[in-house]
Amino acid sequence: MSQNLPPCPKCSSEYTYEMDALMVCPECGHEWTPAAAAAGDAASGERVVRDAVGNVLSDGDTVTVVKALKVKGNPSGIKAGTKVRNIRLVDGVDGHDIDCRIEGFGAMQLKSSVVKKA
Repeated sequence: MSQNLPPCPKCSSEYTYEMDALMVCPECGHEWTPAAAAAGDAASGERVVRDAVGNVLSDGDTVTVVKALKVKGNPSGIKAGTKVRNIRLVDGVDGHDIDCRIEGFGAMQLKSSVVKKA
């Protein structure tokens, strides 16, 4: 092959090939777009967490809950507009990627889709 294709961002395999608009790795099965790799999302290997309006979140940020959330064992739940300070980004379960402590509720995990950066 005369083309010089980029290696797989997931497993670094050099045997990648093009399939329509995607790049494909035959070893691990990873598929990606060359534009995403050029933008830095896939090439850096770093996960980018965005809030409900698209702002990039990082550890230590303060966020505001944008919709009321039900909490098991609590009749009132978390109200919209509640501020959460000093968040920590984690690889959580079922999309819960924010680890935090909410006053009156204690430690819990939230989804980034229900908060916005304050």
